[in-house]
Amino acid sequence: MDKKISYKDAGVDIDAGNSFIDAIKDDVKSTFDKNVIGGIGSFAGAYALPSGYKEPILLSATDGVGTKLKIAIESRKLDTVGIDLVAMCVNDLICNWATPMFFLDYYATGKLIPQDAKEVVSSIAKGCQLSECALIGGETAEMPGMYSENDFDLAGFAVGIAERSQIDRVSLVKEGQVLLALPSSGVHSNGYSLVRKLFFDKLGYNYDSEFNGKPLVETLLTPTRIYVKEFKANQDKIVALAHITGGGITENLPRVLPENIKAVIKEDSIKTLPIFDFMSQYVEEEEMKRTFNMGVGMVWVVEPDSVDAIVSNTDAYVIGELKSGAKGVEFI
Repeated sequence: MDKKISYKDAGVDIDAGNSFIDAIKDDVKSTFDKNVIGGIGSFAGAYALPSGYKEPILLSATDGVGTKLKIAIESRKLDTVGIDLVAMCVNDLICNWATPMFFLDYYATGKLIPQDAKEVVSSIAKGCQLSECALIGGETAEMPGMYSENDFDLAGFAVGIAERSQIDRVSLVKEGQVLLALPSSGVHSNGYSLVRKLFFDKLGYNYDSEFNGKPLVETLLTPTRIYVKEFKANQDKIVALAHITGGGITENLPRVLPENIKAVIKEDSIKTLPIFDFMSQYVEEEEMKRTFNMGVGMVWVVEPDSVDAIVSNTDAYVIGELKSGAKGVEFI
């Protein structure tokens, strides 16, 4: 009789999965707050609704890391992409006035390598700490045949809470209000297919190539900045805010504008980063603007009399104002 086969023979190692769960317990627990109910290992994560809301609304966001993840996998530098994953979700939540409460992740791979998975989940936990939300659940899927052995993919899911009366920000946006830029930390998590095409296919760079005084991979894998703490500290002074992701300022800022208001931005006021200055030598200006954040990770709409207070306690700076006109962005 032929030898019976096991799940491990098919490429799925249950023991490796169990050792991974044990390895991440401390990182996950470090994100818990008083509203987390239960621990790790249940079928669903439980979280108590915070008190103090008259009409609480739950908001949700989901995202991935895009092809930035391929750079992390190929360079074997896995300790930052989890921060990117959290950032892309929670930065969206705060644009709808939601305070992030909890986060869940999905990690799918061809072959589960516990140490690699631990690095990724540890960085997800770090992102949750930075955004003051709890990592209450996740799924790790080992799927040989679906992914090659060294490949994996990530998805993230965040839930926040807001007062119903506060989530409609567009109705508060008016002519004469000021636009503040909060700097990005780098390319963040959008446009990496173009980044990779330029640096590796066109220019022949590799991950160790020197760029701006350090290996290129360090610049490319700089994690996406998380703006949650700045939002919480200045929430009473902000009218509206836009997360500058794929589409750049050109496509994201209009999402918080009413039909009769345009954003007028002084182009030379934007503090671009060296990576964007370099790429601009090879990519058309309009393509750069509608692909990358260009050094601006978030734009806040504020009243003129709030500018000084915000600028004095953050790294925000003025880039323009709102005027009457067709909804859109005008660079001058």
